[in-house]
Amino acid sequence: MEKNSQFKARFLNVSSEILIKLTKIEEMKGRWVGGINISPQILGRLKKSVLVTSAGASTRIEGSMMSDVEVEEFIQGLKVGKWKSRDEQEVKGYYELLSNVFDSWRALSFNESAIKHFHMEMLRYVPKDERHRGDYKKGENTVNMLDAKGNKIGVVFETVPAYLTPKKMQELMEWTLKAFEEKKIHPLFIIGNFVVEFLNIHPFQDGNGRLSRILTNLLLLKNGYLYMPYVSHEKFIEDNKNEYYMSLRRSQKTFGSENENISAWIDFFLNIILKQSEMAMELMESEHIEKLLSQKQLVVWEYMQTVIETATGEIVEKTGIVRPTVNQALERLLKLKKIEKIGLGRGTRYRKL
Repeated sequence: MEKNSQFKARFLNVSSEILIKLTKIEEMKGRWVGGINISPQILGRLKKSVLVTSAGASTRIEGSMMSDVEVEEFIQGLKVGKWKSRDEQEVKGYYELLSNVFDSWRALSFNESAIKHFHMEMLRYVPKDERHRGDYKKGENTVNMLDAKGNKIGVVFETVPAYLTPKKMQELMEWTLKAFEEKKIHPLFIIGNFVVEFLNIHPFQDGNGRLSRILTNLLLLKNGYLYMPYVSHEKFIEDNKNEYYMSLRRSQKTFGSENENISAWIDFFLNIILKQSEMAMELMESEHIEKLLSQKQLVVWEYMQTVIETATGEIVEKTGIVRPTVNQALERLLKLKKIEKIGLGRGTRYRKL
């Protein structure tokens, strides 16, 4: 089957449930663009927080063991060392590349050369990947499912042979760019198809999953989903990792058959974007919290936007507000359900919901 027809055929049996999700996402996309009034300062803090969360989540999906707190300390330079572990090397590369995407997406190109360049930048701090970064794979690779400790527990699917990779990537890019230009297929379907096909090809020796999530952010931004820097879709994928792998597998197992169908993947993909959209709406509405807090309470709240979690003493130290006032602010934020309390006694910590 001709590639253009093959890809289009994947969307012939779209369910009503998928269409309903698509409608909801588009509605919230419009509300964000038309109603965003969050201050630049808060947006800047949210972006820094999302970069940490996304870098941690995206690398943990592939087996990293670094927590968000460890990622944040490492990025802020609070951890002594020169990125000795592979986890740290991969986190730094992902963090910097995603930051560039968030800041410069309008100027960034989307083509094969750009994808290879992104791969090189993402792995720039990983010495073990130096020989193959930025180049398509020369040998075969498979996608493995990993447990919480990073151990292989099974094969998710076989990938496209190395000798076919350049041809398959060229076909995928040509169809994707043409589909965006023609605007006959919804952009979320085009992006979803790109991701599931990209991961089926698995064009690079390593880093394909992480790079697919970087490219997802770029393509969503280029298609008007402008809240990507403020809500982490990588975190949603991490929290639903089993469904992520299974939806990919169910869809990719149909490839090469007479009835290719990626509904399982599209449904999962839209679920992630829908959750992201809903959280973006909550962020937009939370701007009104400024009217509910005193000036010092607002300082505490704004500080909490910049960290994953914190303790009362840390807030006192960072904000310069006396402990009783900080305690009152925390109680107020708990009642407003903007934060949650973790632990008891001296070990109590707080994090935003």
